[in-house]
Amino acid sequence: MRLITVNVCGIRSAAAKGLFRWLARQKADFICLQETKCHVHQLAEHDVELRGYQSFFCDAERKGYAGVALYTRHPPDEVIRGFGVPEFDREGRYLEARFGDLSIVSLYLPSGSAGPQRQAAKFRFLAAFMPFLQRLRRTRRRYILSGDWNIAHRPIDLKNWKSNQKNSGFLPEERAWLDRLFGPVGYVDAFREVNQQPDQYTWWSNRGQARAKNVGWRIDYQIVSGALAGAARAATIYKERRFSDHAPLTMDYDL
Repeated sequence: MRLITVNVCGIRSAAAKGLFRWLARQKADFICLQETKCHVHQLAEHDVELRGYQSFFCDAERKGYAGVALYTRHPPDEVIRGFGVPEFDREGRYLEARFGDLSIVSLYLPSGSAGPQRQAAKFRFLAAFMPFLQRLRRTRRRYILSGDWNIAHRPIDLKNWKSNQKNSGFLPEERAWLDRLFGPVGYVDAFREVNQQPDQYTWWSNRGQARAKNVGWRIDYQIVSGALAGAARAATIYKERRFSDHAPLTMDYDL
């Protein structure tokens, strides 16, 4: 089973740069997109369809902001938009498709880099999302939560970790939240099961020559529930072409 996730930083912009032509060649079972930045009715004249796939969207109420999407080769039994917290469900951050006992989630966590108010919102999201994830773990469903989590977990996950310890995305409180998620709560960073190498980044600043110099952050994850620990077989970060400031993360699983 192949799953691709990418923050498109505007689905229409990424489509114009050839993302969907690339996706059509990848033979993925599921594709999770984040930060679509539009409403579905605005897509009619844009090349965002994939032959053989159904597509589902969870748009933000605010125009040009956030939003997630999910493309699937397999008809879902159920599609769920939001995780039950109105503040963030209005922003289009959680989209779940269910296939038997397997759930695929396209997820976009808030960024706190715009300032203290957005960081406070990010902390509210984390406080609300952890109990939700704990409830999911108590079910018998298998979960892959795929998307832009906006947190680099460890120093290996960003180039300039020493100078970023007071910046959103690498704050001690954020990293401790992931420690808990990957520890007692029982989820697994599937990428690190198959790739322990440094310099594996999925996002680069547009400033300077960050991408060319690979001065980046690994903030896009495929995180699996405990029942899927050990199922990951391969992971690839595609960097040859640039569709947004993030790179697509492709992972293969043996289910």
